[in-house]
Amino acid sequence: MSEPGTTDQPAAERHTLLVTISGEDRPGVTSTFFDAIADVGAEVLDLEQVVVRGQLTLAMLLDPGDAHDRLKDVLSAVGRDLELKVKLRSGTGDSRRDRRGRAAVVVLGTPLRASGVAAVTARIASHGANIDRIRRLARYPITTVEFDVSGADVERLRAELALESSVHGIDIAVAAGGLARRGRRLVVMDVDSTLIQDEVIELLARYAGREAEVAAVTEAAMRGELDFAESLRERVAALEGLPVSVLDDARGAVRFTPGARTLVRTMKRLGFTVAVVSGGFIEIVEDLAAELGIDHAHANRLEVRDGKLTGKVVGEIVDRAGKARALRRFADEAGLPLTRTVAIGDGANDLDMLQTAGLGIAFNAKPVVREQADTAVTVPYLDAVLYLLGITREEIEEADAADGTPTPAPPLPTP
Repeated sequence: MSEPGTTDQPAAERHTLLVTISGEDRPGVTSTFFDAIADVGAEVLDLEQVVVRGQLTLAMLLDPGDAHDRLKDVLSAVGRDLELKVKLRSGTGDSRRDRRGRAAVVVLGTPLRASGVAAVTARIASHGANIDRIRRLARYPITTVEFDVSGADVERLRAELALESSVHGIDIAVAAGGLARRGRRLVVMDVDSTLIQDEVIELLARYAGREAEVAAVTEAAMRGELDFAESLRERVAALEGLPVSVLDDARGAVRFTPGARTLVRTMKRLGFTVAVVSGGFIEIVEDLAAELGIDHAHANRLEVRDGKLTGKVVGEIVDRAGKARALRRFADEAGLPLTRTVAIGDGANDLDMLQTAGLGIAFNAKPVVREQADTAVTVPYLDAVLYLLGITREEIEEADAADGTPTPAPPLPTP
């Protein structure tokens, strides 16, 4: 026996009516159409609505039962009354597709040109996948759209779209869709040139008159040209004899990356666990983490004797393998599988961490890192990472407005 309001007729044999309504949106449009449909007694099989710049598109798939012609007349009459365009197409079956292989494809551009969108959609089609829905995640400071895709092989589609990213100068992230897109996560970030705009060791070296020398070594290490541990020892040696007070001076000079506060604040609202791991120094990193409400901080510790830096670090150096181990430890403590983790970094020292995480994001990164990460963000706003997770700008601003936190458009980073 079928449940009330349903039919025993097989889906493939159902007579259906596809209704597409378009025109100027105003309050009450949807309810007026459904009041009329209710009088006929049709069954709703599928329904989608979108409004762009005040223009409505409402699509519905209906099973009219024995009232097919009457339903068409009623819908046409309502459309005329509301001065809306109504297209009607009769068919059979409820048009259900196999929606396995779900993926979320997020595209960011400043600007996002039509040629880039055309290239992305063509790649998805040639992959054999289908775009089920498109929604805008942000209009400023970066135009961001998300494609809800079915029938995709995530890893293969990610590799294919990476080609379009470089050709068209846009950022593209491909992640598993469905339930994998929702729920609690662990997000682990690098600090220098990621959470903050600066390299702390260069700020410290400035007080020793060796900033340019240290910066050159840092740059080579981040490109993967030098062993990180050895390069760190070499750079820290340049700090020998500096008074410990330079740590406070350097902390005062640190500049957060635009969008860093918004990113952390939003992730904490969502119940995410947030951590920072750094090849820098805990004396600075711990303070930054406390200021933003970050849950975990892991970094190197400088050796101090008689109120001065000795030019050495204490304990095991936090290198690329150490960063990955820290990510695993934080995930275990949070009770989360690695598939629920996100890592963000910019240098070769972050590669193991990026590859260990469920989603590795290269943020304004060196070429070697962009090539090996799951996706790359090349805009100067750290909160753009939220869009890759499917969070919209409007949702961020609504949450901020609810607790009185202002969210102006992020400024350009200080040169």
